[in-house]
Amino acid sequence: MTRNMMVSLIDHERITTTVPKAKHLRPIIEKMITLGKNDTQANRRRAFSKLRDKEAVEKLFGVLGPRFKERPGGYCRILKISKPRLGDAGERALIEFVERTLDETSPEEQAAATEGAEATA
Repeated sequence: MTRNMMVSLIDHERITTTVPKAKHLRPIIEKMITLGKNDTQANRRRAFSKLRDKEAVEKLFGVLGPRFKERPGGYCRILKISKPRLGDAGERALIEFVERTLDETSPEEQAAATEGAEATA
């Protein structure tokens, strides 16, 4: 479960999950980002042994590592969602990387942002 969540967070840079899972994932993914800041073959092998996904390792060392090169830590944020999960009313949370650009947002988020800007104008 943790491996799948790490790969999804690296791929999408934002995922929705429960609060305990997000709190469990945060220190693990931050250690992976720290590993991605120093691109060596040994670090790539260590990352692949944890992730088991070649594309995620490439993005970790090619995109995320250089992006957070100057940042000393605190690469993720956890935002609690007020609306509970349907079915069991579990507390939901959004875990995302701190430095995201507009290019990395999903098409739905971009559409919502443009609609919100048009409504205020």
